Amino acid sequence: QVQLVESGGGLVQAGGSLRLSCAGSGRTFSSYAMGWFRQAPGKQREFVAAINWSGGTTYYGDSVKGRFAISRDNAEKMVYLLMNSLKPEDTAVYYCAARRYGDTSNVVGDYGYWGQGTQVTVSS
Repeated sequence: QVQLVESGGGLVQAGGSLRLSCAGSGRTFSSYAMGWFRQAPGKQREFVAAINWSGGTTYYGDSVKGRFAISRDNAEKMVYLLMNSLKPEDTAVYYCAARRYGDTSNVVGDYGYWGQGTQVTVSS
């Protein structure tokens, strides 16, 4: 089992950058595929990015491709989301998620463990 805690959210102007962090726990953290999702008020949870257990494979949602980068440090049990060129439409609660079996996925239901979320607000 794994527990996840996100941090790094905040208020930023359009065009700025933020780095989100997700701290994991558990002996088998390095075997999990990890993902970032976001949810804006009144909208469904949306896939942002995913990374496989080794960090060798990454996968991005179309709306963030080329602007965001996901990475992980298994020794530290951390996953990061570097967000550049932020836009007001990136405003949402961002969630870190872990998938015990399988590779990267953009499907919410494939992830069995979730953090509490961190708010990102981008002002115009």
